[in-house]
Amino acid sequence: MLEALTGAGLATSAGLNAYIPLLAMGLLARYTSVVTLPPSWHWLAGGWILAILGVLLAVEIVADKVPVVDHVNDIVQTAVRPTAGGLAFGAASGARTVTVSDPGRFFSGHQWVPVVLGVLISLTVHSGKAAARPVVNASTAGFGAPVVSTVEDLGSIALSLAAILLPVLVLVGLVAMVAGFWALRRRRRRRRRRATPSLSR
Repeated sequence: MLEALTGAGLATSAGLNAYIPLLAMGLLARYTSVVTLPPSWHWLAGGWILAILGVLLAVEIVADKVPVVDHVNDIVQTAVRPTAGGLAFGAASGARTVTVSDPGRFFSGHQWVPVVLGVLISLTVHSGKAAARPVVNASTAGFGAPVVSTVEDLGSIALSLAAILLPVLVLVGLVAMVAGFWALRRRRRRRRRRATPSLSR
């Protein structure tokens, strides 16, 4: 079960920021004994891969904090984030971590399952993020974009580390994320209801 929580946490993290969970897995596998990647995923800890992921992360961090540019970035990331989520879940399901000592047991014999699950989880989170961002930009005249983006980046880091070091906390993070999206949706509905009477007049 911990394999599933680790994978789900990393895939969710990728839905917020495609490169943070991959960098977390790669860096921890390369420079520590916290993560031991399976042979088929050793490339993730390669020097060039980590450097490329670092550059892409820097671009993503800047682009996601500029109104309008963040919308274009979300369109581009519709393919990137789910792919990263599939890779993160796939790597995690076969990796040894401080909490997972028997990797692959949960998904034994079905190596494609975690990749597909990762894609679906990341796509769902990304879709919620992409739908919420225009609402934030419109309601704050664009000033909310860097704040929300920073919170998402920090959330992605926290989820990645929790998924690797203490997977049970992933459940807490997922509940908090769902609650946040739900609150934003209710707020949007309330604004629409307030705007409807004024338009009818």
